[in-house]
Amino acid sequence: MTSVSILKQLPPMFRYADVEKFTANANVFLTRAQDKGLVERVARGVYINTLREARPGIEELACFLRTPSYISCEWALNRHGVLLQAPAVCTVLTLQTAVGQSRNVDFGGVTIEFSKIAPRLFNDFETQDGYNLAEPEKALLDTIHLRKRVPFADELELDRLDREKLQTMAEAFPVVVKKRLEEIIK
Repeated sequence: MTSVSILKQLPPMFRYADVEKFTANANVFLTRAQDKGLVERVARGVYINTLREARPGIEELACFLRTPSYISCEWALNRHGVLLQAPAVCTVLTLQTAVGQSRNVDFGGVTIEFSKIAPRLFNDFETQDGYNLAEPEKALLDTIHLRKRVPFADELELDRLDREKLQTMAEAFPVVVKKRLEEIIK
């Protein structure tokens, strides 16, 4: 099989293990394909197939890098129109332990950061266009929980949030998160 015929069978984003199904030496194949501009390495073991017309978005790529996961915090608040500031960091919450600054991925001018969240808080997100996005209320709570504050609190469009839903979701979070939330929405 030729490089092009193999890549035509692979999706827009793929892993090293996917290539191993087609060739005996995935390292050589991927190195040569990368040199020819047929694939783009995003992170260790994760590649973008440049032969595919549909290039994955930041959100889709971020959730592909760690599964299970969902997009939250400032990025999700911006996507929902609650935060007007355009963030340069896409925060991905996951159950995996491969998180921290050394695990960040820079792609397309955006830093994708990964944070671990407790299984009991891994909820209230919706699936759309190949990725999971926190509901706006959950994104605000996740931001308070992870950042210990809300950056740009004075620039939040709080009228876009369902206050009753926000209070219900807050019950699962520690007391300090509920107190910080009260200060913001008062």
